[in-house]
Amino acid sequence: MIEYLKESTFTVNEVIGKAWSVTKRNYFSLATLCFLMFLTSNASGMMAFFLKDVNKGLSLLMAALFVFFYFTINLSLLKYIFHLLDDEENDVSIVSTLPTRQQIIRFLIAMCYFMLCIVGVYLVVILIGLPFVYTGLKMSVVTNVAISVGTVAIFVTWVRISFFPFFIIDRHQKPFGSIKFSLAITKGNFTKILLLSLILGTFYILYLFLSYLQWPIISFMVNVLSSFIIVPLSNVALTIAYRRMMREYKGDEEPDIIHNIV
Repeated sequence: MIEYLKESTFTVNEVIGKAWSVTKRNYFSLATLCFLMFLTSNASGMMAFFLKDVNKGLSLLMAALFVFFYFTINLSLLKYIFHLLDDEENDVSIVSTLPTRQQIIRFLIAMCYFMLCIVGVYLVVILIGLPFVYTGLKMSVVTNVAISVGTVAIFVTWVRISFFPFFIIDRHQKPFGSIKFSLAITKGNFTKILLLSLILGTFYILYLFLSYLQWPIISFMVNVLSSFIIVPLSNVALTIAYRRMMREYKGDEEPDIIHNIV
């Protein structure tokens, strides 16, 4: 087990090292896309605040529009990173990496599948815990255990299926196929993904902690720093991790999916 953790740590270090190299070389382009995501996210919150007492229908419409823009920019960032990894010698135009209408639709449908998977896992945990209510245990104990187990189960599920956008952009997979292949390539790689997520998520955890302490100025500065340094690095690192998992994938379903992967 210790040797496996050592191997995982070394692999994560290699991914972060490669990601830092790519991010540093193309920082301004990556930061521009991340800034657009940051701007869209904050503008959405402000718009919802100002419109909440004006017209709820208009507020929901604007929220949906901003979510659409946010996901479009996110997919564009992902597509741009793939181009950087595949064509390091030539300059890549951000405009040329805009996702197609089909990719956006597939992503939105896959997001619905994603949410259904999360809800489904939690419902399964509730159903498993339901018989314990009639065993004489206190309801509060059963509830606390169910929440704890459900949180862990949801987190594991989220990690296993969160790579679906990579398949939609990189391999033109359909929504359900992207979820299926995300489950396939993350099998046996959970520890590595967890270590990578913990390292990359340090600033976000710090931001939540500072927000909890009610230090708004410092937490805002940490959030800005995270948005313009950690977010670009995280996206590049996860894309590189995806490529490495694909390279090592030995599944027998649609083996041509890993053809010509560097």
